[in-house]
Amino acid sequence: MESLPDALVQHILSQMSNARDVASCNCVSKRWKDSMPYLRSLFFSRNLFDNLTNGDTPDAIVGRMVSSVDKLEELVVYCPFSSSGLASWLSTTGPSLKNLELRLDNRTEHETFVEIPSKLDCIRAALNLESLKLWGVLMIYTPKWDVFHRLKNLEIVGARLEDRSLFAALCACPNLTQLLLLGCEGLRSILIHNPHLQHCKLDFFGVGNSALTIKSPRLESLEVQGCNFIRVYETQFLKNLSIANNAGRVYMVDLGKLVALETLSIRGVQWCWDAISKLLQMASEVKQLYMKVEFTGDSESLLPFPEIDFVEFFNSHPKLQTFDIHGAMFAALCQKKSLKNVDSSFVIPCLEKVVVTIRSPLNAEQKMSTLDSLIKYAKNLKKMTIKILQMKSSHSSADEFFEDVCRFRYMNRKIVSIE
Repeated sequence: MESLPDALVQHILSQMSNARDVASCNCVSKRWKDSMPYLRSLFFSRNLFDNLTNGDTPDAIVGRMVSSVDKLEELVVYCPFSSSGLASWLSTTGPSLKNLELRLDNRTEHETFVEIPSKLDCIRAALNLESLKLWGVLMIYTPKWDVFHRLKNLEIVGARLEDRSLFAALCACPNLTQLLLLGCEGLRSILIHNPHLQHCKLDFFGVGNSALTIKSPRLESLEVQGCNFIRVYETQFLKNLSIANNAGRVYMVDLGKLVALETLSIRGVQWCWDAISKLLQMASEVKQLYMKVEFTGDSESLLPFPEIDFVEFFNSHPKLQTFDIHGAMFAALCQKKSLKNVDSSFVIPCLEKVVVTIRSPLNAEQKMSTLDSLIKYAKNLKKMTIKILQMKSSHSSADEFFEDVCRFRYMNRKIVSIE
């Protein structure tokens, strides 16, 4: 290193980001310490200051390191800090920051004290941010943000939010293209009106009774967990859609015609049948379909799926290439009437991969008939996986059914496998 020119040494050392490594390098020589202003990124880990003994504070140490950098572009702070400390750092480096990630740790079960100014309010000093990631957020009051015109990516993980506060925060980010809200609670009515949004992942914690409305005409990817009413306007560019509700039930889904949709995943314990059937109708162009919904029903009663016509289903989804189907939906396809009088010209043109999960030996004859039909009519089928999951029965029918499945696998061993 001693033989290298200063510019090259500065370039090499500027690639570091871990604060502990940076501090160690500063002790090597004055030449190395003089490279500190050329850093572009600083990362302060969670337990970095656990053993401080000299009376110094994390706020002061972070502040000294941040102020030593000329144009800091990325700041990641997982260690504890105060709102006054954050305000001080951002007043120094805010204009140059592009990426900011903070573990706020101000979300508690019974929050009684709110810092003034809050840590969220302090973030407004970093007006040129392109990416903002926040962990452990308490947003029960509207953050005092100006408009982040350059912010493209917003991620909030582990948060307690209020409807109006979240809406105001999103309005301060008019050019967002990516939004992630993960493990968030406290929301009842979520409004997202961001015209440039392309990728959106929402995971709401609780009893699953939130209503979601999105007006983002450029949306390409949407994942939603924990909502029971979902309405999305202008979905002409939506390619990937996943809707789940593990705690409550899904009552209504309104997405319009999904002309560009390629991948659809629907999961949950209970969906209203109208929501399932409407979504399947809207997704007629889908190529990959994953369905794991256990029951239907509009009330507390858990009802089985109604009969689904095998031929009509595949005629309505002619581009389907991959089909991952679990117990209830598979049972609904396995009705006797579904495969009666099948037209000789019927084919499933694009289907290449099928994954079937079976949990019960009931109606074994119809289920085997449906499996046979998938092989018979899907002329381009390359792989079928049959998963036997938690099948419990003391009756001999379970053994007989499993023997039938094994025989079916043997007869079609080039395509079929059992898990």
